Amino acid sequence: MLTDQPIRPVAHDLDRCWFSDDYFDLIVWYESEDQIHGFQLCYDKTGRERALTWSHERGFLHTAVDSGESMPTANRTPVLVADGAFPFEQVRCEFTTRSSLLPAEIREMVLARVRDYENSQRA
Repeated sequence: MLTDQPIRPVAHDLDRCWFSDDYFDLIVWYESEDQIHGFQLCYDKTGRERALTWSHERGFLHTAVDSGESMPTANRTPVLVADGAFPFEQVRCEFTTRSSLLPAEIREMVLARVRDYENSQRA
């Protein structure tokens, strides 16, 4: 189940919250007055991790997470790199199952954006 995680504020950045479990990381960014600015939904964390990012200004971006960890002694920062098709059905099913404890506004917004992205990719 996705649960709220502690997060430190970042100077000169939007307010945000973070929800996590063994399959997903969900970061939600807020504008003033608690209006959602965007989100990043990282999925398949123990497999081939990828991320769907959405914001008001930029729309959608689907990427793979390159951990940069080719050597066990290196500690590199993960980066996002171009990726292919988004597994809509799998992510929607996992998210629906795992998001029951999220605030309804966040849960419904993410599911709506996933549907929007699916529709835009199939058009």
